Amino acid sequence: MKKIFTKEWWAAAGIRAIKTFAQTLLGFISVTGIAFGDVDWITALSVSGVAAVASICTSLAGLPELKSDETEAE
Repeated sequence: MKKIFTKEWWAAAGIRAIKTFAQTLLGFISVTGIAFGDVDWITALSVSGVAAVASICTSLAGLPELKSDETEAE
């Protein structure tokens, strides 16, 4: 059976969520095409936060980073 919510799972899911947050934030800033000081930071951070939460939720289905560890343990 697949183990979730272990320390390794949270580390892998957290790294993935942080990367998703950063990529979404960068995409939001670059797509709007406005000056750095004119970015609506509340909206940008909110959209990126939602993307990070969605990343954690999709990690429940499995993390490819951990699959090699699971097969070695069996």
